[in-house]
Amino acid sequence: MSKEQIIEIRHMCKNFGPTRALRDVDVSFYRGEIRGLVGENGSGKSTITSILAGMQKATSGEMFYKGQPWAPKTMVDAQRHGISMVLQEANTIPNCTVAENIFAGRFDEFSKLGIVNMKKVNEAAQQLLDSFGISHIKAADSINDYGFEDRKLVEIVRCVNDDTEVFVVDETTTALSLEGRQLLYKLIHKLKDNDKSVIFISHDMDEILEQCTDLTVLRDGEIKGNLTREEMDAPDAVKRIRYLMVGREIGEAYYREDYDSSHRPEVALELKNLTFGPIKDFSLTLHKGEIVGFGGLSGCGMHEIGRAAFGLEKLASGSVVREGKEIKTCLEAINSGIGYISKNRDTEALILAGPIADNIVLPSIPALSHASFISPKAEKKLSDGEIEGFRIKCNNGRQWVNTLSGGNKQKVSFSKWTAKDSDVIIMDCPTRGVDIGVKQFMYKVIADMKKEGKAIILISEELAELIGMVDKLIIMKDFEVTKEFTRSPDLKETDIIEYMI
Repeated sequence: MSKEQIIEIRHMCKNFGPTRALRDVDVSFYRGEIRGLVGENGSGKSTITSILAGMQKATSGEMFYKGQPWAPKTMVDAQRHGISMVLQEANTIPNCTVAENIFAGRFDEFSKLGIVNMKKVNEAAQQLLDSFGISHIKAADSINDYGFEDRKLVEIVRCVNDDTEVFVVDETTTALSLEGRQLLYKLIHKLKDNDKSVIFISHDMDEILEQCTDLTVLRDGEIKGNLTREEMDAPDAVKRIRYLMVGREIGEAYYREDYDSSHRPEVALELKNLTFGPIKDFSLTLHKGEIVGFGGLSGCGMHEIGRAAFGLEKLASGSVVREGKEIKTCLEAINSGIGYISKNRDTEALILAGPIADNIVLPSIPALSHASFISPKAEKKLSDGEIEGFRIKCNNGRQWVNTLSGGNKQKVSFSKWTAKDSDVIIMDCPTRGVDIGVKQFMYKVIADMKKEGKAIILISEELAELIGMVDKLIIMKDFEVTKEFTRSPDLKETDIIEYMI
């Protein structure tokens, strides 16, 4: 039996100045399916769905929803008609309550004579939170009281209701813990079973193949292929999908090919008996030419260790020492040659409303300054070199960061510290939300850094990444170290998981 079409897009084009983000795209979505959208960063996945969900307008083309012309004015307008979208990056309203975030734009449902009944708003929001199985989040609390993952769960609650017909998930799982992912998977399959349509964007190929019923592949703003569930189950499916995404074969070299865990004798960074919050008496010695990895479930404490090493956490006791000097602030860390790539890219790593070049050179300003004057020529030379070296897709260094795809944003995050020539780099989920081609490129950069004698702390929620890249792997659970592993061709994920759960 043929499926019922719910969305049809015809000849959609989208231009950002001279950049053509979408090129004559034709695609349809159907009831009762979870359609994956895959492609490299900048391929057009998010552009299609953001136009569909009312975030922006197409340059040309047509959309039809339930057989009628579709041109939503805003995301709120789209959601009122049954199309909701949850984004990769943070999209909650700060300094408001959880309830106010959930019902933003919908207070008329709880108002009488222009007066909003906040008690009813809170009660309705808490009922929704409880129904999603996230009762630990309280509707009356400030959204500021919750971390990135919990705020993402609030966004999901805000997006999905009884009137939802089309649910767009744009790289959301990278921001969620294992429990949060399971909640989301259960939700999208429930929507599918209720004859709704789900559009699922992800760079995790295993996730795509496990969760999706159909697949559409994009490259450079064009549809390059559509796969059925049967085709997705074929033995060569991953190879075929990657070829459609990239336009070439992805070479065998992906992670590091060597299993040499040796390093230089010189100490690059010492964490001495760190105690802060729930972390107690943590110590680590990091050497030049060494990659130390941290793994565990969300909330295990590994992200906090990285932040403390960069001076972002106030210590109760203990010290961070670099070349014999104690580091107490992030400014001292930067000046001593330590770089930090934050997991929360858009809020902590980048100035989105600013040029690429300014972001790249920011940590290097003291080196570029002479008598309080920064040479524009030197600044341009430094930033242009990084843009070329990292293959950042942009018109030029004056293009704003918020116009870039996720992968290119992450390249800017990396390039800040290579431009500074930092000797120690703390990487917190450095490949989160980037495609396979960019991942392969970044893994090569990390491997080259090791060869150059850089010292790296690699924090990741992807075990395959840790097994493939690090010399020593530290596993944490409940803010304590439960096990350490040394690089080995025999190390498997199953060897590690029991120490995480």
